[in-house]
Amino acid sequence: MGLRIHFVVDPHGWCCMGLIVFVWLYNIVLIPRIVLFPHYEEGHIPGILIIIFYGISIFCLVALVRASLTDPGRLPENPKIPHAERELWELCNKCNLMRPKRSHHCSRCGHCVRRMDHHCPWINNCVGEDNHWLFLQLCFYTELLTCYALMFSFCHYYYFLPLKKRNLDLFVVRHELAIMRLAAFMGITMLVGITGLFYTQLIGIITDTTSIEKMSNCCEEISRPRKPWQQTFSEVFGTRWKILWFIPFRQRQPLRVPYHFANHV
Repeated sequence: MGLRIHFVVDPHGWCCMGLIVFVWLYNIVLIPRIVLFPHYEEGHIPGILIIIFYGISIFCLVALVRASLTDPGRLPENPKIPHAERELWELCNKCNLMRPKRSHHCSRCGHCVRRMDHHCPWINNCVGEDNHWLFLQLCFYTELLTCYALMFSFCHYYYFLPLKKRNLDLFVVRHELAIMRLAAFMGITMLVGITGLFYTQLIGIITDTTSIEKMSNCCEEISRPRKPWQQTFSEVFGTRWKILWFIPFRQRQPLRVPYHFANHV
């Protein structure tokens, strides 16, 4: 689990992911150059704030790359069905292959994915059983990094002391206002979008319902038993140790979840 590389050939997804990488690079290069390093050199902020900024940035990038390249739970052509779970599998009417319930066929990728939540163009991959936890980490660290960058941009103009040592020959100094306005626009846009997405993802996990199940059961009650939120989060992240829910470098070890909790999609 987590060792198979999954690469989706989709130009639309490449463009969306390239835009995300551009925004990340824009902020990770220019915000420290204009705000963090100059104020640190003049003693306005401690160095630990720069370390935290780069730490969050690295976690965000690792979650993005791993969510994009990790196999979301693609089902093989000839899956080995446990004898005790045969009645809990079904035939996909699109690819004519057997799959466990709560799986869904992704028309863009062309195969079924276990416990598929949705296909996300921003990571150019499906969000399924094996990479859902990485997608949640990506949302969390993107929101955290965006808030961090916006906070420093605000403090740079309204709270920190004016900078005394400035090289006006540098491009970023001469065009600082335009650069910071663009960074603020991208940051606010990203924050609004990610906040809404992250909220819907958290509600989905708490209620043990995927985005596809919400759309297909919008007027129906989901009849399976309600689980405690700690259990649903542990199943998504593959561990009951809550501190590990925030670490994108580890390998996910899935908890055994009986399919009798499944909802037919």
